Amino acid sequence: MQEVKIIGAGLAGSEASLQLSKRGIKVKLYEMRPNKTTGAHVTGDCAEFVCSNSLGSSDITNASGLLKKEMEILGGELIKIAYANAVPAGNALAIAREDFAKAVTHRIEQDSNIELIREEITEIPDGNVIIASGPLTSDKFADAIKEFTKAEHLSFFDAIAPIVEIDSINFDKAFWASRYDKGEASYINCPMNKEEYENFYNILTNAPRIEQHQVDKNSKYFESCLPVEVLASRGKDTLRFGPMKPVGLIDKRTGIENYAVVQLRQDNSAKTLFNLVGFQTNLKWGAQKELVHSIPGLENANIVRYGVMHRNTFINSSQILNPTLETREREGLFFAGQITGTEGYTESIATGMLAGINMARKLEGKPLLELPRETMLGAITFYITDKAHLEHISSRDGSLRYLPPQPINSNWGILTPLEKHLYKKDKKLKNELLARRSTEILQEKYKEM
Repeated sequence: MQEVKIIGAGLAGSEASLQLSKRGIKVKLYEMRPNKTTGAHVTGDCAEFVCSNSLGSSDITNASGLLKKEMEILGGELIKIAYANAVPAGNALAIAREDFAKAVTHRIEQDSNIELIREEITEIPDGNVIIASGPLTSDKFADAIKEFTKAEHLSFFDAIAPIVEIDSINFDKAFWASRYDKGEASYINCPMNKEEYENFYNILTNAPRIEQHQVDKNSKYFESCLPVEVLASRGKDTLRFGPMKPVGLIDKRTGIENYAVVQLRQDNSAKTLFNLVGFQTNLKWGAQKELVHSIPGLENANIVRYGVMHRNTFINSSQILNPTLETREREGLFFAGQITGTEGYTESIATGMLAGINMARKLEGKPLLELPRETMLGAITFYITDKAHLEHISSRDGSLRYLPPQPINSNWGILTPLEKHLYKKDKKLKNELLARRSTEILQEKYKEM
């Protein structure tokens, strides 16, 4: 019987393993943790969340919500485990990160078709392989990938938000609410008036940051996960129109819409830990403490984990991969997860699912799935692998070098558009029609492939 080697037991690698196993295919799943850490992970569990604990909206009229629905139709495994370990988060799917990771790890360890091997891989193995080593790929294995791709892999920075204990939050100032009262009142909100916001902004913009290595100083931030201090540097009101926007968040005790609001989201199933939404940061820990304590309601907050920043790496998929996620140069070698240039937990799971399905189909002698661009997953895989997206720029020696587009997550703009007369200017109707079109296509042609 043929077997598949999967490098990385993160979200994508775990999902790919389970897809292969349920089709009766043997898997060797390699994970270097806990023997070798990444600097961002804190456990050796499979599928550990290291940044936010939210997979985004569950509403299919939201791009991320549609991708979740597509995974359900296609038979995704981790999405089931995520819903089983959900914590209240309004319309979003947030999970108790430790419970989720332990549940995935237990499932994999108990699976007779999967052998979980705790060691670092430094070379791309022969045979049937899925590389899902993630944005925190070890230096040695990243060098092996760079050698295979014959190109420089790119990097960008990702940052993690602080987490505080709920018992240390002052609810004389903080209040429970979800924006526009959608779903449960599951977010803790810390309101600010103008004076309080200006004090917070002054602390933030003058706070010392952790020094970056020289090699990292030319690396890019990913726009959807910018450190809060980088957002603040773009203008005094940038945060008030971003993670600290007050609209739709009114304290019913006062009836006041505040100048700015800091939101906290549940981080564990016991409902004892909450993370600061949108507060990814690279500030020094002392500065983080001063900043958090300047927020009304968090004056005495006990910070159980400070924010950190780490470098993420991804390949130039537009030069390397087909939309099936198989490499163009070597049959039987697939990539999945954030290393492909997708961004986000949901996207990582979805590409792991597709890589696992397509590897199984390859071994079964079936044609590989290239999902239509009318579906969110099909649009994402087309976007990251489309050669037309290559941007060439002249280098100093006169030759051309190629850069892929910025890492992409679920969004309506990448789908094949509808004819405008179907929705005119009604954005909500447009999203509903796009979602209906996608789900109907998958239900009809691709369900449980």
